[in-house]
Amino acid sequence: MPVLIAVSKRAGKAIVEFDMIREGDRIAVAVSGGKDSLSLLHVLRDRRRISPVKFDFTAVHIDFEFSDFNPQTLVEYLQKEGFPCLVEKAGSLKDEKYEDIDCFRWSWNRRKALFQLADREGFNKIAFGHHMDDIVETILLNQFYRGEIGAMKPKQELFGGKITIIRPLAYTREEAMARLARELGIAGMGQSKCANDDTSHRMLIKKMLRQFEQENPAVVANIFHSLQNVKADYLIEAVQSPSHNVTKSPVL
Repeated sequence: MPVLIAVSKRAGKAIVEFDMIREGDRIAVAVSGGKDSLSLLHVLRDRRRISPVKFDFTAVHIDFEFSDFNPQTLVEYLQKEGFPCLVEKAGSLKDEKYEDIDCFRWSWNRRKALFQLADREGFNKIAFGHHMDDIVETILLNQFYRGEIGAMKPKQELFGGKITIIRPLAYTREEAMARLARELGIAGMGQSKCANDDTSHRMLIKKMLRQFEQENPAVVANIFHSLQNVKADYLIEAVQSPSHNVTKSPVL
């Protein structure tokens, strides 16, 4: 599978450069049912096959028990592919309609459930299927709508290092992930995003980036690498802290 090999190599580069995976790690792979997180399972299996570093991973799905979604198809796929899996029921949004839940609340509740599961089951790392486009969109979301500079870090330690978030697909473009999903025959089979994602600020930024890439194909990669190439002498520093009403935390 040529696309899997290519994506696996890029993931391997990110894993090494950001020191994402170490000997003996137990990794919970957050699987929503979308193409990216399912494809990540195949990538990690390929990395484990060729890596001298020994680690284990388990697919973890957070089931909000919405009436219009049953995770059974997802579980059957994981079992067919031989991926160990856990389904965690989270009732925090159970009495709400899926289409009425905004992206921030959906993501916050999912992450909370993942942290609780990781702590209970002894996972020291959680892997997300976010790729380079997701990270770049988040950088611009924080700048445009929160007045802050921040991004989804490829590796982020939380709770004093007790749990570490990793994003092995940080160097992989969205288009490559779409090709990989086609190669693997993967179709979305779960709640891969919040119900309002198609009309969200993120979608507006995605469309803007696509327009810019028609003129400069390096735009997304340049934005990604910009946070590793900060010219501190040219940042704005006020003598007194500016007062503003932006209180939301950066998107992670």
